[in-house]
Amino acid sequence: MFQLRTPKQNRSSARSLVTWYRSGGLSAILFALPLLLTFLYFSWGPIVRGLVLSFQKTNLVAPAEWVGWANFSYVLTDPQLPQAALNTLYFAFLALVFGFPVPLFLAVFVSELRKTGWLYNVLSYLPAVVPPVAAILLWKFFYDPSGSGVFNAVLGWFGLGPYAWLNSQSLAMPAIVLEATWAGAGATSIIYLAALTGVRTELYEAAELDGSGIWSRVWHVTLPQIRGIILIMMLLQLIGTFQVFTEPFLFTGGGPNDATLSILLLIYRYAFINGDFGAATALSVLLAGVLCLLSVVYHFATRRWSN
Repeated sequence: MFQLRTPKQNRSSARSLVTWYRSGGLSAILFALPLLLTFLYFSWGPIVRGLVLSFQKTNLVAPAEWVGWANFSYVLTDPQLPQAALNTLYFAFLALVFGFPVPLFLAVFVSELRKTGWLYNVLSYLPAVVPPVAAILLWKFFYDPSGSGVFNAVLGWFGLGPYAWLNSQSLAMPAIVLEATWAGAGATSIIYLAALTGVRTELYEAAELDGSGIWSRVWHVTLPQIRGIILIMMLLQLIGTFQVFTEPFLFTGGGPNDATLSILLLIYRYAFINGDFGAATALSVLLAGVLCLLSVVYHFATRRWSN
């Protein structure tokens, strides 16, 4: 029901507005406005431009042609899209099952070392210091399929191999996951170590008094105390693995026989090989929508566990 404001309320609102003005409220807005506009232009501007570009057919040289939903129809009917989606899901699955526990284990291991923990901390973080391209080229040398390759030579001591590694359709993706886990474990373990500093020491002392071993303390004290961070890092890893590009691009270029073709690598082919930036942007928009939906579902699925 509509209510009229009394003269007393109007005077109070006027005094509040005058007080806000005299305290520098308008000056603060004028000061922040250029920063806000700059942020919107460089942050949301490319997003809006990308949405518009997804409805156009252009190579960024000739004038753009408005094609509506044709780019989305072309992308969704591309026979390479199911293969790229399955490869990306496979990479995400392997990285989650085998790669996700590694930095958590490193963080717990380093935190249990009282005197020499700093040394293992430095060693675990070293892969993050190596430039990604240099690291991938180094691992590509390790994955030499000949018997003299580093990994094949080591396995040969035990009577195994040689393996084709990156030249094998069945081994190429696990090999890429192994390198990606090595490269990202150090930086992630630092985050877990920071979270472990917030665990109350009296909980560990009480567990030790009860006769709990290290694995019992980790399972019943450490993991429950940092489960919120674990769930957040799991979501970030899922989003990151769905956007894998550098490793397949530099290791195999999507081969052999498209066994490592990822969605982002398919976007790259659309844009820089086919010259169709409209289709590339359309697939990027679809991927962004899937990731947003995944984030929402993940939030509601883990909301009760994170508390």
